[in-house]
Amino acid sequence: MATLIHSLSDHSDDVNCCAFSSSCLATCSLDKTVRVYSLGSFSELPYSPLRGHAYAVHCCCFSPSGRLLASCSTDGTTALWDTRDGRRLAVLGQPRASPVRVCRFSPRDPCLLAGAADGSLVLWDTRSLALLRSGNVKDGSLVACAFSPNGNFFVTGSSSGDLTIWDDKMRCLYNEKAHDLGVTCCDISSHPISGSENGFKSFQMASCGQDNQIKLWLILFADFLGAELKYKCTLNGHSAPVLACAFSYDGQMLVSGSVDKCVIIYKTSTGNTLHTLSQHTRYVTTCAFAPHSHLLATGSMDKTVHIWQLDLKQSCAGHTVETESKVAVEDWTEDDVSAWLCAQDLADFVELFKRNNIDGKELLNLTKESLANELKIESLGLRSKVLRKIEGLRLAMKSAAVPVPDEFLCPITRELMKDPVIAADGYSYEREAMEHWLSSKRRSSPMTNLPLPSLLLTPNRTLKMAISRWLETQQK
Repeated sequence: MATLIHSLSDHSDDVNCCAFSSSCLATCSLDKTVRVYSLGSFSELPYSPLRGHAYAVHCCCFSPSGRLLASCSTDGTTALWDTRDGRRLAVLGQPRASPVRVCRFSPRDPCLLAGAADGSLVLWDTRSLALLRSGNVKDGSLVACAFSPNGNFFVTGSSSGDLTIWDDKMRCLYNEKAHDLGVTCCDISSHPISGSENGFKSFQMASCGQDNQIKLWLILFADFLGAELKYKCTLNGHSAPVLACAFSYDGQMLVSGSVDKCVIIYKTSTGNTLHTLSQHTRYVTTCAFAPHSHLLATGSMDKTVHIWQLDLKQSCAGHTVETESKVAVEDWTEDDVSAWLCAQDLADFVELFKRNNIDGKELLNLTKESLANELKIESLGLRSKVLRKIEGLRLAMKSAAVPVPDEFLCPITRELMKDPVIAADGYSYEREAMEHWLSSKRRSSPMTNLPLPSLLLTPNRTLKMAISRWLETQQK
């Protein structure tokens, strides 16, 4: 199920790109601005919008740490912004001042790749702001790029239809004509492919183009031996040029957006269509998954960005990070904890938890005293909220061996309900989650997206008793 949970309509012109960090969403537009939102409430940050580009902003992306945001523009520059206060740290000019169409951070080094309409690509050092290396695609404009998960190589796509593999020294390793009418976007899955083929490391990649097609590829790469692009299959579904594609964090899903105004979500292992979303009223220009969760953003020429929550009905008490990645909470990294905080509407604590190096083990050991004395959270209400979420996580761990009945989970939070209520759409929700949904001025059903005839919430005592009885059986 894909649920539309929020819509952003702050841009005054076409939305060109959207990107996630662990705590923020950035969007950019033909209106020359970049806007930054908190993932906790989807409210715009105080320093947003970011202004400084003279013309349309085509692309934006976060650094791996989330501390830097890059944006590139028709004005021939790539700007670097500090995500803590919105300061513009640098303006990096493209050689020959060609309009910059795409930018991407390397996942490994403090490097930023920028590609332009004249086919030029530049690798910048974001610490020294020096130009490290430059190159050119052989034909057409450079319109797409993606780094491998280890940062050892990257792929570019051009308006002439070529996909080119480069190493981190800007040496061309492989080139293939992939889309006859031109490439529009490409993405490499961050989820590693197990095994190898003839000693080559394998990475999964998707590309889309003006030919209405999405193609899945295997990139075979070995140190000192070069690289090869191996075609896997073509995903059908769109009836017009496909403008954007992106893998989910675990590589299980691929999303695409098209001139046909539709967003399609595929299961990558089978190529089957999971969802087709048709809420945008003009071309869908961009789509992006959040890290460590199945939160999805889609942007369009209709000037809006839609935020979707995808429920694959595989989570245990709603903790998708834990069950999808098969990583126990005790083994969560600091980034996993950050993603969990965002999912629990606690994004304001991400920086605090990172400063104190809170990983999964530390998270489970937090107490009322440590929140007050060590993390210095002064508000009793906030401390209680954090503790309630951690208690829910501990409960989920205890019941992980026995799947929670789906009807006991709130459709909004996917957590075990404590105070279920029935809304006017006939579905039951956790009271706090539904009240928050309604307080955000949403008057539609979280399940059907149809208008609610009434905002009345009626206690579901029968369901509450059934949940209590189930919990008692789990404690025996």
